[in-house]
Amino acid sequence: MSLIDVKNLSVYFKTDDGFSTAVNDVSWKLEKGEVLGIVGESGSGKSLSVLSILGLLPYPKAFHDKKSAIYYNNQNLLYNPNLRKIRGSKIGFIFQEPMSSLNPLHTIGKQIAENINQHQKISETATRKKVIELLKLTGISQAEKRLKAYPHELSGGQRQRVMIAMAIANHPEILIADEPTTALDVTIQAQIIELLMDLRKKFNMSIIFISHDLNLIKKIADRIIVMKDGKIIEEGRTEQIFASPQKNYTKDLINSFNTLNIVKNIPKKELLSVKNLTVKYPLSKNFWGKTKQTINALENINLTIPEGITLGIVGESGSGKTTLGQAICNLIKSEGEIIFSNQNIKKIDKKSLKNLRSQIQIIFQDPYNSLNPRMTIAQIIGEGLEVHFPKLSTYSKTRKILQTSKDVGLNKNDLRKYPHEFSGGQRQRIAIARAIILNPRLLILDEPTSALDVTIQAQIIKLLQKLQKDKQLTYIFISHDMRAIKSMSDEIAVMKDGKIIEIGKAKSIFEHPQNPYTQNLISASF
Repeated sequence: MSLIDVKNLSVYFKTDDGFSTAVNDVSWKLEKGEVLGIVGESGSGKSLSVLSILGLLPYPKAFHDKKSAIYYNNQNLLYNPNLRKIRGSKIGFIFQEPMSSLNPLHTIGKQIAENINQHQKISETATRKKVIELLKLTGISQAEKRLKAYPHELSGGQRQRVMIAMAIANHPEILIADEPTTALDVTIQAQIIELLMDLRKKFNMSIIFISHDLNLIKKIADRIIVMKDGKIIEEGRTEQIFASPQKNYTKDLINSFNTLNIVKNIPKKELLSVKNLTVKYPLSKNFWGKTKQTINALENINLTIPEGITLGIVGESGSGKTTLGQAICNLIKSEGEIIFSNQNIKKIDKKSLKNLRSQIQIIFQDPYNSLNPRMTIAQIIGEGLEVHFPKLSTYSKTRKILQTSKDVGLNKNDLRKYPHEFSGGQRQRIAIARAIILNPRLLILDEPTSALDVTIQAQIIKLLQKLQKDKQLTYIFISHDMRAIKSMSDEIAVMKDGKIIEIGKAKSIFEHPQNPYTQNLISASF
């Protein structure tokens, strides 16, 4: 008998015109002890399907039809009055973004204890002991000291471990993990996956693991369900799905990063040279505001980038990747030399620096936060022209905006819209258009695909490759994802703790990594 039996599940949302269908008549089962992977792009209905199990849909805006049913222990969980006794006790849930799921006003010890006390009548001392055991079990170091820590005092990986501790606090039969590793570095992802598999074995749990990354699902799932547009389009054993996928959509998910890296004739002309670049941040100041102690975010970075190539910079969060990109753009204070096109950026006057900024553009990780929500797409894309080419005629600006939007795959009607009307992938295209309209020579891409579905990531990478070829651009591609780095890079610099620990040709780095840290990054990604 199946642990979970989902029958004819449909989820609808009320709209001004009536309702829209988000999940369309899906049926699936979860067997005892198995890991079921549910995969699909954003909007495919995978999260809504499992949120329905625990009654976590935004009622009454969202609703099910009468024929929908979700059975657990012979009882239908939909609109079940006993659901609170099951939720958090028999079925645990790990959410995608722990910072949004944890209460910022309460310590992690209190939040884990609250989940225990909802379902177990034990003393305060026993509760505290159990919380410490859970933190240790999930790999939180110095567990007793961490009891009084607040969510903002923990790293992303530590917060996710706290969410796992809360989810397994009552030894549930079923653990639902909704995109639990999406925002994490690949090495932290690997740690979280390993932890979940250990806990599965220890507690004999069944796991429903939701992700948009089919290659991640491959590592852990016994069986896979592929969803698209609210429907199940393919289902089967993991080895069967990967050996002979039946649907083109599944094939696209599997091969999303198998893009051909464009082979270039790398020129000898040097575009950028960074010498002994160091960035220091103050740790403490005295009464007069003078810095007493500093920490090196970057330490003696040396790089040379030829024109027309892509340098991939890879490393975990906190390794200094983004700081390096910002320092090259002269957006933060730094020591050392930055030579761009034979000019020392650190020593030129403000007017010359302003002119040079049009030649060095940066694309940020989260396009939604980097686009002005009050400006139309035409205004956003054309903003740089107003700053750097104010004498350009309105006709010329309009033509340039139209051509640039076309280059990145946007249409004429999109220019009248606002950022909130677009998907994540489309917003990233807008951010790219805003950067390339100035015809820059160097484009710094700071995690431009990390927040996107894998198929959309592949689309953006192909777009960047095409633009580089057409416009002879030079890229600094910053990422913690070695698959994205492999797809884009001619050369790779691996960073850790503010230093470059390995640098070389991309092929050489992937085939013969010299540093154990680089080896771990590669093995965690493939």
